[in-house]
Amino acid sequence: MGEINKLKILNDPIYGFITITNPLIYDLIQHPYFQRLRRISQMGMSYLVYPGAHHTRFHHALGCMHIMQKTIQVLKFKGTDISPEEETALNIAILLHDIGHGPFSHAMEHSIAEDVHHEAISLLFMDRLNEIFEGKLSLAIQIFKGEYHRHFMLQLISSQLDMDRMDYLKRDSFYSGVAEGNINSERLIQMFDVQNDMLVIEEKGIYSVEKFLVARRLMYWQAYLHKTSVAAELIMTKILKRAKELTQVGIVLPASEPLQFFMQNKVSLDDFNDDVLEKFSYLDDFDIISAVKSWQFNEDFVLRELSKMIINRDLLKIRMQAEKVDKTEVKALVKRYVEFSGLTEKEAEYFVFKGKIKNQAYNKTGEPIHILKKDRTIEDVVDASDQLNLKALSKPVTKYYLCFPKVLLEKAAF
Repeated sequence: MGEINKLKILNDPIYGFITITNPLIYDLIQHPYFQRLRRISQMGMSYLVYPGAHHTRFHHALGCMHIMQKTIQVLKFKGTDISPEEETALNIAILLHDIGHGPFSHAMEHSIAEDVHHEAISLLFMDRLNEIFEGKLSLAIQIFKGEYHRHFMLQLISSQLDMDRMDYLKRDSFYSGVAEGNINSERLIQMFDVQNDMLVIEEKGIYSVEKFLVARRLMYWQAYLHKTSVAAELIMTKILKRAKELTQVGIVLPASEPLQFFMQNKVSLDDFNDDVLEKFSYLDDFDIISAVKSWQFNEDFVLRELSKMIINRDLLKIRMQAEKVDKTEVKALVKRYVEFSGLTEKEAEYFVFKGKIKNQAYNKTGEPIHILKKDRTIEDVVDASDQLNLKALSKPVTKYYLCFPKVLLEKAAF
């Protein structure tokens, strides 16, 4: 048998054909750590609102790599020198940028692992893969960490107009059917350039940037921070928290081995050695869903009722408002739910709680999106734009929420 052909073409509903351009990238995609992303949904619990939103992190990572390839071609065409080694490293860095995501995206970060963020786990996976592939990922890791001397390369991977955002807006808008999120990534890519080691957009691309920022804001409120998605993700977090709490006092719950491990142990970032990382790599959406399916019959009221909510999509009532939720209102609702259900106050707080969400389409204090003007000067997009709404888009918007069981609405008088 001859060498297996590793230069593959994949079909993508957004971009058409995506090409795998070298054997190392093929081998990384084939690795179980990366294949796991096929079992991690890109939009978490949003499928409970948008039934089409079942695409995966695997999809998204390949899409990011595709637009990175296109952007590199444009930059080289415009005279930016990018070596074959740098090109491969950029493709690897963007391909692996989300490899540390846990099941249902962010629900895991606040419940099973002790506030371990996916970016940190992504880096651990990259370091491990670098050992497996004998140092061939070193340059990609350097760029990813922002330690490489060419700053614009980090901007391609992580900035306010990076490959990650360009792919997820277009992809999430396509799969959810939220048309407002659709952006013209082709046009944006053609407008990229590099000046003084800085990623810039040519002035004639300014309207595409404005559209991108508006699309990002709309996607946040209509999809990512849609109140039902938020409620579902909060319930999922509470389920995992309760399951961990019960496990810690010796109650054995049905769950897969990797999930059992994370419920039995307090795992912080310092605990993530190779063994823990390996266990984490066996964890995906399927472990969580199958556990929640069996927990809906558990004798613990809290775990059972919360699990049923997710499985049957009969969620807590969530109310969003512009001003902070009054503590006394929360206390009164907890008290009423205690009377209704016979739970303790601590247990009732799994069903009645408040919090806040924040959305900022453009962060004026972060590194700006640079517009390259015709006279070769560079300006922040907010100052270069004649659109007043860009100033508004750079203001953070905070909304406050209150969650409580629907039964408290029906029994308002009890």
